[in-house]
Amino acid sequence: MLISYVVWNINPEIFSLGPLSIRYYGLLWALSFLFGYMIFERIVKKESLPANYLDTLTIYMAIGTIAGARLGHCLFYEPSYYLSNPLEILKIWQGGLASHGAAVGIILALYLFSRRTKRPLIYILDRIVITVALAGVLIRLGNLMNSEIYGIETSLPWGFIFKQNNELVPKHPTQIYEALSYLVGFVVLLWVYVKSEAKPKPGLLFGLFLIFIFATRFFIEFIKEPQVGFEVGMTLNMGQWLSIPFVVAGLYFIFKALTKPQKA
Repeated sequence: MLISYVVWNINPEIFSLGPLSIRYYGLLWALSFLFGYMIFERIVKKESLPANYLDTLTIYMAIGTIAGARLGHCLFYEPSYYLSNPLEILKIWQGGLASHGAAVGIILALYLFSRRTKRPLIYILDRIVITVALAGVLIRLGNLMNSEIYGIETSLPWGFIFKQNNELVPKHPTQIYEALSYLVGFVVLLWVYVKSEAKPKPGLLFGLFLIFIFATRFFIEFIKEPQVGFEVGMTLNMGQWLSIPFVVAGLYFIFKALTKPQKA
């Protein structure tokens, strides 16, 4: 007998100690930083960067990612609520993080980091996106463990019934679709970096990253359920409108990298 759907009833909480609870989502976020650190450590050694380069970069990345993701969700998806209740913005543990906001936060943080280290911003972006793509995989798996950000009803055999949300019919597991797409992006970015002997054309990896992440996000949004009420009835939802500028930027960086004459 063929499986017609998957019943998904995972408790998002691993364990709790009094008021402190450990959830899969938080664990996967932490692992994304750990694995990113390990990968970038290899890059630092390969390119003979300063000893404290990675530790300082990690601090900038952590602040930029978390602040950007939180503010992005609050300002893009529920601005009226959070502007009326600004202290609620600080309650990150209650959920509500946006990848578009994280992207903006990371770029701003890395701009400040590039000013401090006297290296071009694009140099840093081309390398950090390798780790960010892998982080995207883990974060989407965290969304799956939370039974959140899934798709519309489907009759496909891999549809998930999200019992934690009292769903009764199979839905597209769009978290898995995105995680797999980001995994492919991570492998491609790492391959291009290694193939170029750690000297990729400036902007190429960053452009490829933007395409893999945000073009994927744009198309998968067509089968996602609306995240907030105002998206109902929109031809393109908020996630898609926010993805378009990143896709355009990705095409620009790829074109520029491939057409710019190489220095002798």
